[in-house]
Amino acid sequence: MKALVLMEHDGSTLRPGSGAALGFAHEVSEDVTAFVLGEGIAAMTAEAAKFAPVLAADNAALANPVADRWAHVIAEVARGHSAELIVATSTTWAKDIVGRAAGLLGGAMASDVIGYELTGGELRLRRPMFAGAITATVTLKGAPQIITVRASAYDTPVPTTTPFPIKAVTVDVAALPNGMEFEGINRRIDARPDVTEARIVVSGGRAFKNSEDYERLVGSLADRLGAATGSSRALVDAGITPNSLQVGQTGKIVAPDLYLALGISGAVQHLAGMKNSRVITAINQDPDAPIFEFADFGLIGDVYEEVPRLIEQLKSSQ
Repeated sequence: MKALVLMEHDGSTLRPGSGAALGFAHEVSEDVTAFVLGEGIAAMTAEAAKFAPVLAADNAALANPVADRWAHVIAEVARGHSAELIVATSTTWAKDIVGRAAGLLGGAMASDVIGYELTGGELRLRRPMFAGAITATVTLKGAPQIITVRASAYDTPVPTTTPFPIKAVTVDVAALPNGMEFEGINRRIDARPDVTEARIVVSGGRAFKNSEDYERLVGSLADRLGAATGSSRALVDAGITPNSLQVGQTGKIVAPDLYLALGISGAVQHLAGMKNSRVITAINQDPDAPIFEFADFGLIGDVYEEVPRLIEQLKSSQ
């Protein structure tokens, strides 16, 4: 099965989640090629070449991730490469662009894949449905198969010491669609890791009374751990945290190595966004809070008392 992996980047570096797409592709295929597109992408293609041969579409017309243009190029390259399987990571970028490419290719698509079985050359894919309440096993009928995988589900392959070859792809600028126009990107400047990519996430819930307390406790603990911060919907609705930090069914889906749930009760909508974390640790003063049913470690206590103690212990040990 010939696989083409779409490498997501921010214009200067590859997104960490792209490693999961590579990991999945290498597990199911012995013929894997990475695809990088954009403008001024030499550094990203060199990074991708540590894991697989690379196709690179470097053109000023692709300087910004305009969905209709990028999807068009992805579809054309997939056809020219005779790709049977196209893989990307489940991100906002993929939702915007990869679905369009799947439509142009007329293929079959599955998103948020967390597992698979390969039987007789047929992929049986596992993906969560209904806010994670069930896990469905699906097969894709049609070609090519387009798949997005959860970043937490697969590890980045070990890089090679000798880079794979990089081949430039010619972009027919005249054939690019003009249905969308790029106006700008508003990026949130934050020194902390992105909540969807971090190895450790510290999230706060309804127990926090204001944004100052949230930053003093959740933010300080996250900084000590080199972690990202997250929050429940209750804090977003109260205006205490921005929507970009919301974890849950209507927010971000995360599955870090460690998820610290501080003052979060464990509503089903929040659990849908983090229950696949490798280790869940919860602090809550309600011993009957549902979060404790999913937590690997739990502490019954007031976050206003327990979190400062934890921060002080980390200070003394560092």
